[in-house]
Amino acid sequence: MRFVFLGTGTSAGVPAIGCDCGVCTSADPRDRRLRTSAALRFVDPAGQERVILIDAGPDLREQALRHNLRRVDAILFTHNHVDHTFGLDEVRRFNVVMRAPISIYADRHTLDHLLRVYKHIYERENNVNDSFVATLINHEIRPEQSINLFGLRVTPIPLLHGRLPVLGYRFEPENTPALSPLPLAYCTDVSAIPPQSWRHFRGLSTLVLDALRHRKHPTHFTLQEAVNVADQIGAGRTFFVHMAHDLAHEETNATLPAGMALAHDGLELSQ
Repeated sequence: MRFVFLGTGTSAGVPAIGCDCGVCTSADPRDRRLRTSAALRFVDPAGQERVILIDAGPDLREQALRHNLRRVDAILFTHNHVDHTFGLDEVRRFNVVMRAPISIYADRHTLDHLLRVYKHIYERENNVNDSFVATLINHEIRPEQSINLFGLRVTPIPLLHGRLPVLGYRFEPENTPALSPLPLAYCTDVSAIPPQSWRHFRGLSTLVLDALRHRKHPTHFTLQEAVNVADQIGAGRTFFVHMAHDLAHEETNATLPAGMALAHDGLELSQ
C-alpha cells in the first residue's frame, strides 16, 4: 500500500502566475505545488495491482507522467470544482492502456456537473466527429454509506467547503488488519466538519487535511484552524494539503507540532 500526494497546491497552483513572492520563486522543490490530488497504489487480495485516484484535476497528465501511472481502476471525487475535475478527459489514455472502462464515484451534485461539462464523453453519439474520449462508469455515492473497492472499505465523510457540501474519504482494509498508512482520512477543501462526521476520524493512522494559508478564508481551514482540528482528531500523523503560496514548506514545518507537517508533491506514505 502506497499513498501518493500527486499535488498539494491550491486552485492557482504554486508558483502562481505572475507572482515573485518568496515561495513562488523558491528553489526548494517542495514549494512547487500542482493542484491537489492523490493516489492509492496497492495490490488487492487477488494479487492484482490497483490504483485509486482521489480527484482528477487539470494537472493530472503531468502527475501521471511524474509517477509512471499506467492504470486507474477508480476515481473518487470530493466535489465539483474545476481544480478537482478538469483533468477527467486525460483518463482516456488509461482506457487504452488497460483496455477497460474506469469507474468514477461521486455524489449527485458532482455527477451532474461532470455530465454537463463532459458532454463529449457522456453524449459521444452527438459529437460531430467520432472523437477519442474516455470510457467511464458513473456510480453515485452517498455520505456515510461505505463502499468496497478492491478490498478497501471506503467511507464518504460529509464535510463543508463554505456553504457547499463536499466529501472526504476514510480508507481501511475490509477484512484484514490495518497497516500504516491506513486507516487514512483524506479531507481537502474543507472549512467545517459537521457534528455527525467526527466519528469517522476515530483511530486514524493518517489524516490528510486542508490548510490553505494563515489568513482567514470563507471556504478553507487556515493553517491554525487545521492544526486545531488535527489536534482534536489525534491521528498518528497529519499532513496538510491545498496550500497557497503564503506557506513556505521548510519555514512552516518548523513551526508545526510534532506529528504534523505540510505534505509536498511526490511524497509517498507506505507500510
